[in-house]
Amino acid sequence: MSVVTYEKPIPHSSLADWYASQWQNQQTNDTRRNDAFNLRHESRQLRNETKIRTEWDTYHNNVRLSDRITELDRWKQTLIALMDRIRREMDLLKDEKFSTERELDALGIPLGVVSECISMRDCRQGAELTYDDGDTELKKELCVLETVKKLLMERCQSVWEKLNKLEEVKFKLNLEINDKNEALEIDKDQLTLDKNCANITFKTDALRTVKGSIPYDQWLEHSQYIKQLGDNELADTLKLRESLFVVRERARNDMLAQRDRVDFTLRKRIYETQKARNEIEWQQLKMREEMDKVVTEIRTLEDALLAKTDALKLAETRLENRSYRPGFELVRDEPDEGLKNEVIQLRQTRKDLIDKINCAKTTYNALEDQQVIIDRDLTCKNQSLATDIRCLDLRVRLRTGEFAGPTSGTDRNIQLTRMEKEIPPT
Repeated sequence: MSVVTYEKPIPHSSLADWYASQWQNQQTNDTRRNDAFNLRHESRQLRNETKIRTEWDTYHNNVRLSDRITELDRWKQTLIALMDRIRREMDLLKDEKFSTERELDALGIPLGVVSECISMRDCRQGAELTYDDGDTELKKELCVLETVKKLLMERCQSVWEKLNKLEEVKFKLNLEINDKNEALEIDKDQLTLDKNCANITFKTDALRTVKGSIPYDQWLEHSQYIKQLGDNELADTLKLRESLFVVRERARNDMLAQRDRVDFTLRKRIYETQKARNEIEWQQLKMREEMDKVVTEIRTLEDALLAKTDALKLAETRLENRSYRPGFELVRDEPDEGLKNEVIQLRQTRKDLIDKINCAKTTYNALEDQQVIIDRDLTCKNQSLATDIRCLDLRVRLRTGEFAGPTSGTDRNIQLTRMEKEIPPT
């Protein structure tokens, strides 16, 4: 051979092997392309599905956060409205308590007046110191005032306890409102976050159950309980305010009615005392006139006794002088009989006159003693009359100040309907 050829010292493949290798490579390439196509298709599908799922999850969670914010805001507004109602009720209750305490303080004046009237009427003297209707009504008025005072004190104590309960409910509501405000701020901040924010990071254990967290049903039950607690306290507060007003008005009416009864009884007693005093003055006048007549009669009897004494002296002197007649001239003749009869008659007359004078003096002494009794009784009645009049004058203080009452029917209707704040000032 003219040309030298060289071959690698390795086995050579046959043409059939070459064709087989080409076919195998072709099949392998097709398989890899198919696998790559399937991978790209599945990746695109996964990307699309995860993107859609993520967007929808984010949307739904945003909606949930928005709904939760709306729910929290609704509950917050409800609790704020409840808090405002509680504040208004507390202010109204404090006003009622202040009015009740002011009326309770004002009870010191009628209590002092009634006590002073009882003590003053106890200074009456003699037969005028009696347990009459005035004393009975004054003591009834004292009992009414003491009962009213005790009732108002109990109501003030109830109001104080209710205010403490309202303060406790108000504190709980304030905590709830603050917690809801903070929760609203947190949820609103979360609602503003998105995947492009700079302050988002991976967390250590995001799926953990936070310590102290509670189920939604328990949260809702707690919120409803707080609202129901406030509503119940408000209902009790309204009833308590109404009871305070009713108690005050009823107490005021009872005191006014008892005051009118006492005033009427005192005026009636004054009228009866004046009538009795006028009768005693008339008796005193007639007694003095009768005493003057008895004195005049005693003087007349004494003059008559003196005249009879002189006549008796005359008769006895005549008899004594005729007893000195001499001899047979000392005879018991008609002049002697007549003088003796005259002496006997004059002595009897003097005895009768002396008895009558003694009887007249006894009568005069009895009249004088009765006159002393009448004067003492009249003094007692004048003192009793002055005492009752001073009591009435003293009780004028009850018609002024807190218990004066409205000056007219219109003012009373305005006061009863609580329209003072609705009527514009003139």
